[in-house]
Amino acid sequence: MVAVLAFAGIAVALMQTLVIPLVPQLPRLLNASAADAAWAITVTLLAGAVATPVMGRLGDMYGKRRMLLLSLALLVAGSVVCAFSDSLLPMVAGRTLQGLAAGVIPLGISIMRDELPAHRLGSATALMSASLGVGGALGLPAVAFLAERIDWHMLFWAAAGMGALAGVLVVTLVRESPVRTGGRFDVIGAAGLSTVLVCLLLAISKGADWGWTSGSTAGLIAVAVVVLPLWTRWERRAARPLVDLHATTRRQVLLTNAASAVFGFAMFAMSLVLPQVLQLPEATGYGLGASMVTVGLVMGPSGLVMMAMAPVSAAVSRTKGPKVTLMTGALVVAAGYGMSIGMMSALWQLVLVSAVIGGGIGLAYGAMPALIMAAVPVSGTAAANSLNTLMRAVGTSVSSAVAGVVLAQMTLSFGHLAVPSQNAFRTVMAIGAAAALIALALASFLPRHSPAAAPAGHGAERKPARVRTGD
Repeated sequence: MVAVLAFAGIAVALMQTLVIPLVPQLPRLLNASAADAAWAITVTLLAGAVATPVMGRLGDMYGKRRMLLLSLALLVAGSVVCAFSDSLLPMVAGRTLQGLAAGVIPLGISIMRDELPAHRLGSATALMSASLGVGGALGLPAVAFLAERIDWHMLFWAAAGMGALAGVLVVTLVRESPVRTGGRFDVIGAAGLSTVLVCLLLAISKGADWGWTSGSTAGLIAVAVVVLPLWTRWERRAARPLVDLHATTRRQVLLTNAASAVFGFAMFAMSLVLPQVLQLPEATGYGLGASMVTVGLVMGPSGLVMMAMAPVSAAVSRTKGPKVTLMTGALVVAAGYGMSIGMMSALWQLVLVSAVIGGGIGLAYGAMPALIMAAVPVSGTAAANSLNTLMRAVGTSVSSAVAGVVLAQMTLSFGHLAVPSQNAFRTVMAIGAAAALIALALASFLPRHSPAAAPAGHGAERKPARVRTGD
């Protein structure tokens, strides 16, 4: 079951990586402008932000395995639509469907909490949580290699095949959890949260293109600012809210989600900087002139390290508590970014940097679901884990926007082009290190748990309460 759920998470992560090698070619492939073609990436982010909390809540209400299978079906359907696409609109539609599968990882973690014995829960959830990074890092070299040698549509057929295989394995080897809350779905709460997320993330994603002071950007932010307090008021009064704000504002959950958002910011800086440094021409004086396949091979070891750190993360959480694991992971990530400021001149240096940062991510990602599950009732596991995953995605989006501003402002002339300077890359990596240290500071305020109170034991203690309840 653990292997199947982790494979499903890797399939979803690979879907998000799939278009990276195609980004420079998308305008030509889709017969669209560069700004319009960028929607093939942006729409996946927006759909994932909406689907993650909704699928989590539906999983708690109607069955986590059922929602997991629905998410995988959407992944397959979206991949097939993209595989048949030769223009922008069907590609955007397909990428939207793919984005709706983003809830697979928090749903998988929640199934593990319901089904696994205490001594297996920590390492299993750590592996599932890290699968997002593992799938992206390991999939990138394979996708880049295939993108250079085969018709690009085959990439989406491969994604559809992985999603279908994951679905068959889930049907065969994963049983439905009897832990359900029942009740009615909070449609108004879902609409309100979706409005806030779409407006906020769209403003962050497109602010650099539209202008940060433009009417479109300011209008989207204004809508988010107005709707957020109204949504909060509704959720506090709703009998069955989409997001349990009372649980969310508990010290442990609140600080973990805040640290997750900052950590998501820190994690993405590496993904923005290293590929550009690797691919810029050697004539710039700091670029390495590598191919996209080489980029994938340099970034790939970080995924292997993340996977290897899953049992280590569980062991540290079991003996020292997940707070210590999260703080250690943040410290390792900060150290990796610190190393990168002076180590960007050779392939082996960037491999080392990405591996160190990947190790820190693997440690921290394993601790986050443990901290969340220790502080919420078993009936709200999927919704709480989904919100935590969403916070990481928000941090990643903000990271992309901030790094984009820095790289656009600190440039030098190279022929007829303006390219980011070496100091621009160093600045982004320094910001990543600072974000990791902020996550470390936030984690330091988490309540201290003895090893006996670790989340794995918490899940086991609640096992006898696995009954289905209604209104």
